[in-house]
Amino acid sequence: MQWNDSGLILSIRKHGENSVIIHAFTREHGRCAGLVRGGVGRRLRGILQPGNEVDLGWRSRLAEQLGTFTVELRKSRASGLFDSADALAGASSALALLDIVLPEREPHGALYDATLLLFDALNDQSEIWPLLLARWELGLLSEIGYGLDLSHCAATGMTTDLVYVSPKSGRAVSAGAGSPYREKLLRLPAFLGARSIDPDAAEEATSADILGGLELTGYFIGKFISEHHPRVQLSARERMLAALRRRHAPDSGKKITENDEA
Repeated sequence: MQWNDSGLILSIRKHGENSVIIHAFTREHGRCAGLVRGGVGRRLRGILQPGNEVDLGWRSRLAEQLGTFTVELRKSRASGLFDSADALAGASSALALLDIVLPEREPHGALYDATLLLFDALNDQSEIWPLLLARWELGLLSEIGYGLDLSHCAATGMTTDLVYVSPKSGRAVSAGAGSPYREKLLRLPAFLGARSIDPDAAEEATSADILGGLELTGYFIGKFISEHHPRVQLSARERMLAALRRRHAPDSGKKITENDEA
């Protein structure tokens, strides 16, 4: 059995003296593992970096076996991240999450495309990528069956003034309905709400909003991990959050806009 596909390298583990086992998130075949012979050699060492986009050829006698990969570089996405410790932390967090939560060999084409867009931002848009990462995590939750319903208030059906999320149901709650229970509810930043496609929602987002959005998605990611992978620690994500808190601590009220790139 064999197939060819494009993919992002998620992780690498040495196997024997000269080979490595890589996990890759592919466009058509989902998260897959395979052996790369000679993977520790000079020719492949620079290609086999987490975050690089590659062309993969997978071959195995039986579909359920590990199989072997041939790898060619499609786009070097990892090298540009080394200039920014924060962006590198964001990329490491996203790659680790994909490696942990995605079932093996299950396609997620929309998530794959969204991940490429996220990595474009990590390389080129230093101020915008945290906002995009929060939205990407929201999409990741939907892909793994933990999607949040932020379209209307769970109590009243209202579609406006949605400022909370129920930690139990993952549904939005309006300010009026949630006020008596606000201590038990999670905050919903406007840029993550059902109307977040409005450019104004993103342009008005502050550093505190971005961190609040990542805390919201992190709550439900943690809930999924505790149920399905109870021994796994989200160390890469914790490092990313710590880096962003240090970065934005002095200006938590500053708006995050594309104009900040100038």
